[in-house]
Amino acid sequence: MFDIGFSELIVIAVVALVVIGPEKLPKVARTVGHLLGRAQRYVNDVKSEINREMELDELRKLQAEMQDAARKVETDVQTTLRDAESQVNQTVKNIEDDVAELEKAPAVQDGPHKPTP
Repeated sequence: MFDIGFSELIVIAVVALVVIGPEKLPKVARTVGHLLGRAQRYVNDVKSEINREMELDELRKLQAEMQDAARKVETDVQTTLRDAESQVNQTVKNIEDDVAELEKAPAVQDGPHKPTP
């Protein structure tokens, strides 16, 4: 968090000892330690919350992309099915027309063929 070296800590301890006094210094040091611990926990909580929100945002974007892709696939499948159904219906109609024409045509009787001399 802060770049404080060992020599700076010694200077701070000596100044605190002179200003606060040897009787109150342990209590003040404990209080400062607790406050610094709380501050670190708070900062870590904020960091983790920000990371969680960023991950949640990324997941929402991914979900939207997947939903768009699913809609596109669904549309493509429906289009393909409509085209296939149309082709099948056209083929059935053609077969029905051919059958109707064959039913209207005069029947040709097959019998023994005699060669004509």
